[in-house]
Amino acid sequence: MDRKTLKQYRALKKELVLIDQGIERLQERAKNIPTVMGKVTGSSHDWPYIETHYPVYIDEPKEADEIDRRLRIKRLRQEEVSRLATEIEEFIAEIPDSVDRQIFEMCFLQGKTHREIAETLGYSRGRVTQRISEILKD
Repeated sequence: MDRKTLKQYRALKKELVLIDQGIERLQERAKNIPTVMGKVTGSSHDWPYIETHYPVYIDEPKEADEIDRRLRIKRLRQEEVSRLATEIEEFIAEIPDSVDRQIFEMCFLQGKTHREIAETLGYSRGRVTQRISEILKD
């Protein structure tokens, strides 16, 4: 895991919220798709089997297909973003040293600066940076 990937965590969480909102909007649009009338050809159930035309109502096909396509794309992206965020969380959870784990959580998950972390834990800002570098070097 590298620093660039870890810094993506907060952006991934924000993107996840935006994707969820986008999915909700698309689902609302899907409920309000206009219906159009069409005709299908069939035959009578009894003899003589005379050809008849039956009216049917269906969702407007182009709009319904477009919404379905966008929903599929959003859901795939949602899964990918969620997977990446979980990967970062698991990496931080697997750090054996408690202080290092706290530093990583505050820095990458909560978005605190090195100075804020140093004040919280009683270290110098340089020591916080040093401990992050030690873990990421391995």
